[in-house]
Amino acid sequence: MMHQTTAFHVRAAGPQDASALLALMWQLAIFENYADHFKVREADLLEQGLDSANPYFHALVAVTDDNRIMAYAVCYEVLFTYDLKPNWHLKELYVTPEFRGNGIGSALFEAVKQAAKERGAARLKWDVLPSNEAAKIFYRQHGGRPVTEWDAWTCSLI
Repeated sequence: MMHQTTAFHVRAAGPQDASALLALMWQLAIFENYADHFKVREADLLEQGLDSANPYFHALVAVTDDNRIMAYAVCYEVLFTYDLKPNWHLKELYVTPEFRGNGIGSALFEAVKQAAKERGAARLKWDVLPSNEAAKIFYRQHGGRPVTEWDAWTCSLI
């Protein structure tokens, strides 16, 4: 893996980021083997989050000094929980391969945790592919742990 050291900062994604964000989402879909089912369009990102007064999701991006997006995180809130405090669900965290190993994922994950705390969240949850050992190591380094008390279930509605 090639490592390129680059100055960066993390910020909230905005409407101007829709195209670049979608390109990185495609990269993740390919990596996680669901590109055949990936249906997100730029208009969806704008209408449902990046340019919405009531967003369904929140996105953070890590950008170079010249504003090139090299990583992103997408989260959503589950507002009603047993303790009346929201949970945040980290749906996606992705760093482009050429920028991995420079602390970008760590900075992005910490920014997600901070954003969740600022919104009053009590917990941050996420899923990891069983085969993604690098992600498991990463999340353990940041205080994460596998949930063993529950089995994940799903039911298709389409």
